[in-house]
Amino acid sequence: MADWPLTSDLGPLGALPTAPRLARGFIGVVLTAWGLTALADVTELLVSELTANVVRASTGPDGSPRYDNEGKLPLLWVRLLSDHFRIMVEVWDNLPPALGTPVVRHPGPDEESGRGLEMIDALSEDWGWESVPGWKGKRVWAVLLAPQYQD
Repeated sequence: MADWPLTSDLGPLGALPTAPRLARGFIGVVLTAWGLTALADVTELLVSELTANVVRASTGPDGSPRYDNEGKLPLLWVRLLSDHFRIMVEVWDNLPPALGTPVVRHPGPDEESGRGLEMIDALSEDWGWESVPGWKGKRVWAVLLAPQYQD
């Protein structure tokens, strides 16, 4: 794994519709402090999509929050890492695997959703996800190159 000397974390956040907005604000503040504002817009877009996916998976068919067997709301965490040349965005959640794993879809032109991971794939240098041993959730990540290092 790469050496990431700059790190910043946000969370835990309840997997509610307000989480993507909070995550975008966090990204803007951190990237400004790190002098990487050139990547702020695309990074905010990626973290918004990743956190929205957690919120969507945490929402029941009627649009209400889905609570676990102990009555707890699902949580998410956002981690931002950088080596001054690249940024890695990580979104962690504590959702059980039964609520789905990230899969790139290719929706039809009339479908209203399902393009988020396609967009992440197109905008990032690399992305992926993994379950973490000892953790019931997953980590989804995406890596972006600073503009001066892109082809």
